[in-house]
Amino acid sequence: MFFLKGVISVHQYILETERLILRPLTVNDAAAEFVWLSDPEVNRFMPYDLYTSVEQAREWLRHVEQSEETYHFGFVRKEDGLLIGAGSISPHADQHESLPGAWGFGYNLRRDCWNKGYATEATRAMIDFVHHTFGVKDFCASHAVDNPASGRVMEKVGCTFHHFSEYSTFDGTQTFPSRVWSLHLED
Repeated sequence: MFFLKGVISVHQYILETERLILRPLTVNDAAAEFVWLSDPEVNRFMPYDLYTSVEQAREWLRHVEQSEETYHFGFVRKEDGLLIGAGSISPHADQHESLPGAWGFGYNLRRDCWNKGYATEATRAMIDFVHHTFGVKDFCASHAVDNPASGRVMEKVGCTFHHFSEYSTFDGTQTFPSRVWSLHLED
């Protein structure tokens, strides 16, 4: 379960779980984000290119700060204050036409924080936040078939397999077969 510390706009909210604080990302997070944005293993299945400078991360975070409808969260570990990952949840799940109205979500973590339940914990908090704040009942996400760990996170938060699909990198140079998951919540 999460605890809502405040909701003023898409950029002013803090969620809290047992081990994490989910807070808005800022350009000041660029160096911390660069740790995973520049890691080839972390980004093996991501649609964007591997980051090669902290300035690229800073540019992306400037874009995040301008976002008006996507909730971007930094995942901060309570025990040491380290930014260990990030995620987002948005009403724009356009890539999943067969799931109209569903909010899409995603996440990315530093490699040294994999397999510790952080992605599941943060994803549950994001879904609970949107469900309880906006009454959203339908969610979806996808992952590369060759990245089953991401699928396990989706299963753990209650998603069920919906269909196979594919997605491409932003530059179109690589296409990944993917699994699309959906979640329907009741009131």
